[in-house]
Amino acid sequence: MDLKRTHFCGDLREENIGKEVILAGWCQTRRDHGGVIFIDLRDYTGITQVVFKKEISVPAHNLADSIRGEFVLAVKGKVEHRLEGNINSKLPTGQIEILVQQLDILNQSQTPPYVLENRSNVDEKLRLTFRFLDMRDPKLQNNLMLRSKALQIVREYYTSHRFFEIETPILTKSTPEGARDYLVPSRVNPGLFYALPQSPQLFKQLLMISGYDRYMQLARCFRDEDLRGNRQPEFTQIDLELSFTDPEEIFELTEGLMAKLFKEIMGLEIVSPFPRLTYKQAMEDYGSDAPDIRFELKLRDISDIASECELRVFNEVVEKGGIVKAICVPGGAEFSRKELDDLTEFSKIFGAKGMAWIKKYQDGWQSPIGKFFTDVQKKMLEERVGLNEGDLVLFCADKEKIVYDTLGNLRKEIANRRGLVDQNEFRFVWVTDFPLFEYSDEEKSYTSSHHPFTMPDLDDLEKFGDNAPEKIRSLAYDVVLNGVELGGGSIRIHRKDVQQKGFSLLNLSEQDMKNKFGFLMEALTYGAPPHGGIALGFDRIMMFLLKTDSIRDVIAFPKTQKAGCLMTEAPSAVDIEQLDELYIRVKASAQQAE
Repeated sequence: MDLKRTHFCGDLREENIGKEVILAGWCQTRRDHGGVIFIDLRDYTGITQVVFKKEISVPAHNLADSIRGEFVLAVKGKVEHRLEGNINSKLPTGQIEILVQQLDILNQSQTPPYVLENRSNVDEKLRLTFRFLDMRDPKLQNNLMLRSKALQIVREYYTSHRFFEIETPILTKSTPEGARDYLVPSRVNPGLFYALPQSPQLFKQLLMISGYDRYMQLARCFRDEDLRGNRQPEFTQIDLELSFTDPEEIFELTEGLMAKLFKEIMGLEIVSPFPRLTYKQAMEDYGSDAPDIRFELKLRDISDIASECELRVFNEVVEKGGIVKAICVPGGAEFSRKELDDLTEFSKIFGAKGMAWIKKYQDGWQSPIGKFFTDVQKKMLEERVGLNEGDLVLFCADKEKIVYDTLGNLRKEIANRRGLVDQNEFRFVWVTDFPLFEYSDEEKSYTSSHHPFTMPDLDDLEKFGDNAPEKIRSLAYDVVLNGVELGGGSIRIHRKDVQQKGFSLLNLSEQDMKNKFGFLMEALTYGAPPHGGIALGFDRIMMFLLKTDSIRDVIAFPKTQKAGCLMTEAPSAVDIEQLDELYIRVKASAQQAE
């Protein structure tokens, strides 16, 4: 390359007029206007118009005649003011152009499979297949550059609070953390496997035991789980651990980071401290442990009223230990029957068998279930849910989980349909006091709500540990933004006896404890300090900072919903020789497995 770049394409302005410069980049468009050739030259900083005239340079002009879209060029020329009428006010460089004296075609390009400027109208599968072209889009480049800036902000923030950035292993031991592990076979230890980390949880706890006091890592994590819009099989989390801490300190640090990121990336002021809800409050009011608090539509419990009315369905649910809850939709009486039928079908997605409703008009209730309530019960119900003229009430009666899942999702669906959500508002909330355990009907045993290293409320542990583990609260907390969990953490168990008790409630035998967590149990006997931390989903944070609904817009090389890479065609088959080296035999082909 004879021409060494002196400026970037987006840098030049009127003050550069008269200077001789060298630019390099891609041909965005080429236009021939009566022998004068115009090319929009693009790099990641922007676009500059370059002009080829025979009177300036015949060789450059003749060579420019062969240029097509996405050719890679270097040009040398003088910065000139554009003629009146040719100024492009939409571009920062729109006042100037380069009269080219010398041209070097650094590489040619095939015609792209789609017009790169029309990215938003192109099928995502095609764009992911040609991701190296897709990432030439200025919007996506801007996303990834802001991601880089955010990474620097995170590092600087925690460094200023005396954190050490320490890298933990990628090849580690398989431990239960709620999702399936990605396993890696060991060639030198036949029949044994590493696991890719779902999080650096145990290592960061060991760092506290080792005396490093404050650890931070922008950690790559891996989970073999079903994917959706804000999940990827490999992701980045802001991982923290502190010694001699408490939830208040972790809340304050996290709120400070969020304020700094939103200020420096979006120019927005984030108000702190964030409001707080206990897990119990969040579920009872919003039907979700990740509540969207930008709008009301809170759930109201009417189980006591329902148990006394003459509607047998309600009576039976309450008798069997279920609950009846309702949402009041202001102005919802205008919903058509079709809209109510659509909402009923929507509720069935979450396990509800149906959905009862009431509309209130000036002359009373309109409802299929109105006849089952006395006037006194109607008045009680109206006061309980806040029902006024013109409003709609929706009911769900079932097991607690189904009611919360149904109404929790229904309130969000209704809010979106009725335009109750301010898309430019950012409402953070802390959810605290999670239950330590959840009972799994599938496994017929208790599982950890967060992970098995979470510190229980010690009073609850003593009171309920032997007979009602589901009632034990934990010192765990999540930070939620607009109904999306950004991260979660807890104070950790630092005493061996408490950790053993927690494992035993999970039905882990002494041998299981030793095989899976022997190194941790031993470490806890060597002066483990009280400690705690949090892990924040960096990719999800970037989705909010960049106002995108897809996590694939904030990751350079994302996977599809089937955890595949369309560009590299991973995962892919490997040679039988590679499998033999690893002492692995494939049980069935993908086709047979289906």
